[in-house]
Amino acid sequence: MQTSPARHDVIILGGGASGLMCAREAGLRGRRTLVLDHNPQVGKKIAISGGGRCNFTHAGASAENYLSSNPDFCRSALSRFTPGDFLALLDQRGIGYHEKQPGQFFCNTGARDIVDFLHQDCLAAGVSFLLNCKCLEIRRNTVFTIETNRGVLCAPSLVVATGGLSHPKIGATDLGHRIALQFGLKVLAPQPALVPLRWAKEDRDIFGALSGISFPVAARCGKTIFKDQALLTHRSISGPAILQISSYWNPGDPLILDLHPDGPVLPRLLARAGGAEEPGSVLGEFLPRRFARVWCRQQNLARPMNLFRHNELETLARRIHSWTLHPSGDEGFEKAEVTRGGVDTRALSSRTMEAREIPGLFFAGEALDITGWLGGYNLQWAWASGAAAGRAA
Repeated sequence: MQTSPARHDVIILGGGASGLMCAREAGLRGRRTLVLDHNPQVGKKIAISGGGRCNFTHAGASAENYLSSNPDFCRSALSRFTPGDFLALLDQRGIGYHEKQPGQFFCNTGARDIVDFLHQDCLAAGVSFLLNCKCLEIRRNTVFTIETNRGVLCAPSLVVATGGLSHPKIGATDLGHRIALQFGLKVLAPQPALVPLRWAKEDRDIFGALSGISFPVAARCGKTIFKDQALLTHRSISGPAILQISSYWNPGDPLILDLHPDGPVLPRLLARAGGAEEPGSVLGEFLPRRFARVWCRQQNLARPMNLFRHNELETLARRIHSWTLHPSGDEGFEKAEVTRGGVDTRALSSRTMEAREIPGLFFAGEALDITGWLGGYNLQWAWASGAAAGRAA
């Protein structure tokens, strides 16, 4: 005898940050909620974020901190579930946290605290979980029918919270994008974001040997600038400033680094114009000495400062403020923190995350064309978009 498909009010695909928050909110509304995940445990990406300490939000999160082809879309959800709302949940449960950098909040003990409290809240709200569960096919008639390797499931509401393509080693897939395309929604080409940028060959041959050296820069691509640390590696240039600007970089774009980001460097050069030391020694006062020497050799600056004319020092200052690199590419989804691009939000309600033309179909989190800056913004989007979907599904 064939059994009937198991029925629920809400099925959520994905037990990550947005999926868990969505499940929590839906469960609290009394909705019979089921979370499916192909991993053996929930929250795997949360658990590795922030080096295991989980930079779970940023106090200043607003629409201006996100990239999207539809930049106003995220305003509604962010305003209705704020960083303060998430901090209040942690306070209620006695979970310790601290502000490491201005606005950036981390767990005191570990990211598992976040995963465990969300999981426990879901269980307390009656949410069910089906893990090691792979979605094989989805059909929609009066309800959504999901065929899985664990059986057939049905629900009138389906929330796609499957994440993006970053971190494929822990199971990231394009399932959410494929579901969107199946139902006629547009998907903007997914690309790695918050990712190291690979050296061009000629630069790798020179600077790759300096792996591990870091220094402050202002990184610019187009009109966007981020001031923070750069880190040199064998294959690429990384560090917070580079990860940030990578979300704005496209193949072929120049990457421009200001090596003296705190102000004009020319007065400093002019003050040393009569000396016998070479520029590498002067630059070594504000940059790592090994890097300063190699950079000056690359720039053909091997002569004493007292042999530079005034206009040549002006040219040197411009080079210091605009070191131009031409990255050969990025390090791909394996090294990317998040995914840029994804489900086009123009087809969704910004208040509920529901597809306007497909009642009952919701999307949340990284699967959407919403990409946050480094520093807790992407998890805040996961909480906010998950909460929005969970309050409506």
